[in-house]
Amino acid sequence: MARHRASDISGVDMKWHVVKLLLPYLLQHRVRIGFAFLVLALAKGATLSLPFLLKYIVDDLDTQIDDDLQQTLNLVVVPLALILAYGTARFLNVILNELRDTLFGRVTEQTIRRISLQTFEHLHGLDLGFHLNRRTGALSRDMERGTTGISFLMRFMVFNILPTVFELLVVIGIFLASYGWQFAMGIVVALVCYVVFSIIATERRTRFVRDMNLADSATNNRAVDSLLNYETVKYFTNEQHEAQLYDV
Repeated sequence: MARHRASDISGVDMKWHVVKLLLPYLLQHRVRIGFAFLVLALAKGATLSLPFLLKYIVDDLDTQIDDDLQQTLNLVVVPLALILAYGTARFLNVILNELRDTLFGRVTEQTIRRISLQTFEHLHGLDLGFHLNRRTGALSRDMERGTTGISFLMRFMVFNILPTVFELLVVIGIFLASYGWQFAMGIVVALVCYVVFSIIATERRTRFVRDMNLADSATNNRAVDSLLNYETVKYFTNEQHEAQLYDV
């Protein structure tokens, strides 16, 4: 299998490269992910029903009825039933999202465990020259950051991108059917502008994040290396020099 250095891949290519690396791990849990998608679809359905239930509550309170008894029933029973339905929909949305996280949590943890093990075995397979550099602190921080990034990326890829596209299509369809193509087109234009701005801003921000991560790794490496060599630092009374290097 071809190996790539992080410096050889950048931008969108890096993102797709990471996604392709994670896909085999996701496919091994396709049944559990399928159930998680089903729960997610139900949660999205509950979310989309909330504005309609709120509309029906407001409309029913504004209804004029001549019969006093019927008017009393409509002012009490119907709004109460709609409010209960509204609360139930919100409750289902929360419960279904928690159930989704429970189903997908096992997938994330097993994937992180396997990738961490492969990384650990890979580090032990490197030559002596690599380990003589004593970049223990930077390596531990990079591994920690990598496992956190895997969890975020998997959840973002599975539960943010595809569901958001589905929800946007449903909302655009609702606006198109209820208010005409002008409102739907307005949503599409706003969405395109937002996506373009997000891509540009993210690409610019990524450069600063990389520099920050490099500085963070270097700082952690300096701290761990200095503490591992505590006796040497103390013997040469080099504490101030180590502090200056740490603060660079």
